[in-house]
Amino acid sequence: MIIDAHSHVHDPVETHVGLLDEAGVDRAVLFATRPHPERAGDLASLRRELAVLDDAIGGRGNTAEAYRDAWRELDAALAERPERFIGFLSVPLGLEPEEIAATVEREVVGRGLRGIGELTPPPGRAAVIDPVLRSAADHGGLPVVVHGFAPTTADDLVTLSALAGRYPTVPLVVSQLGGLNWMQAVELVRDTPNMYLELSTANVVFAVRLAIKEIPDRTLFGSDAPYGDPVLTRAMVERVTSPGEIRDRVLGGTIAELVGLA
Repeated sequence: MIIDAHSHVHDPVETHVGLLDEAGVDRAVLFATRPHPERAGDLASLRRELAVLDDAIGGRGNTAEAYRDAWRELDAALAERPERFIGFLSVPLGLEPEEIAATVEREVVGRGLRGIGELTPPPGRAAVIDPVLRSAADHGGLPVVVHGFAPTTADDLVTLSALAGRYPTVPLVVSQLGGLNWMQAVELVRDTPNMYLELSTANVVFAVRLAIKEIPDRTLFGSDAPYGDPVLTRAMVERVTSPGEIRDRVLGGTIAELVGLA
């Protein structure tokens, strides 16, 4: 089974399904989203959507109310195409620890979702995800996905590694290959047994090749659609791997294990 380990709700949903079909991707991990760059028809409208993205990845608006519309869109997409999408929930990091625990129990576990993410802690403050990891551990080790590209910093990656060590039963996925800090991300993930590295948004092909070589059992094919394209990102993985077990794990086997589909 080919699984895109990182995608966001599209408007309309069928546009996303068409991309998956074109890429030969069976299923996709689906995150809620507040920005919708796929709606933009010109530069001005794209700037408006990216301003929303800047707020999201900068850790602003981290309240339950700010997430309501995005959660509703996620619910609708999962209900429309349950055979294609694997639901994860973005938990607001501005909540108190007991509110985070209640949200995970009610909105993730209670609704049968498979994991938590994509989390977007403010730059330099990755430690704020600690209560989420604690709740994930309390529920059997739910996988948790954290934004890895800018504005995530090199120090944030070190913090994530330390947090992963504190919660060894929780698979902690760093997205987007750790952005420009990809070499450090590869090293930290390699040396932290319950960390994983998702490969979208790679700037250079050899970064994907080296990541898979260093951590073949814990690298995940992902597109970050609509920012990336599943056709292109699958082709990149296949370009740097040979047919066989490692390619199969990267393209879906490992994430299938993490979400209980294998």
